[in-house]
Amino acid sequence: MLGAPGSRSTVTGGAAELAVMWGGFPLLGAGAGWLLAAAAGWIAALPWAPVQGLFEALSRLPQPQVTIGAAALGALAGGLLATAGTAERLTVTVQNERVGLRRDGRRQDVARREVRVVFADDRDLVLLDADGGELVRERSELDRDRLRSAFRAHGWPWADEDPHRAAYRLWVTGLPGLPVGADALLRARQDALTRDRKDDVREIRRELGRIGVVVRDEGHRQYWRLTGRAVLPGAEPASTEPEVDRR
Repeated sequence: MLGAPGSRSTVTGGAAELAVMWGGFPLLGAGAGWLLAAAAGWIAALPWAPVQGLFEALSRLPQPQVTIGAAALGALAGGLLATAGTAERLTVTVQNERVGLRRDGRRQDVARREVRVVFADDRDLVLLDADGGELVRERSELDRDRLRSAFRAHGWPWADEDPHRAAYRLWVTGLPGLPVGADALLRARQDALTRDRKDDVREIRRELGRIGVVVRDEGHRQYWRLTGRAVLPGAEPASTEPEVDRR
């Protein structure tokens, strides 16, 4: 059943999440700044304390001005964290013919005709195409039930779990069955995972997708599967036909 033409369902973290960030982060920052300034003399006297010179200098400054200033700086730092957290929130807007995903000022639109299945994989929202390749994988703290309701309300093929989950294999370097170049990319991605280089991890995931390899992470371990566009040496492209919950 489709929603009314032109209707949309928007899923965000909601006002409560914003209230926690904008009320909690500045308050916690102010409290931390106040405590550090108030305890500067005691910390400076500890023989094992780091940056003792800084705390000793703080302890010599006039009170209560230094404590008030430290609290203000802490609140400012908390406000900056809240600003970054607000920008990083994912907003999903679902319509009958397309879905829009917005984060940090960037927007991605995906047409309904391109999508074979939608599901939540742990904390990731995933959209797959007809070949089983990933059109979208976005980290999301959004409520799974709200996402399911929004997509189903507009006739999108939502699945309650990854229909390809059983096809994943643990990656071990040199393991056969991968397209040419995939093993080198997975080695580079493993290194990026270990070093927590998130931009490199995402970019290499996209490169793997172009040659027909989907990768998912469990901790620092990589699991992979092939899509319908994958071509192995001396083999025809694979075929994938996932079962989709169309309720």
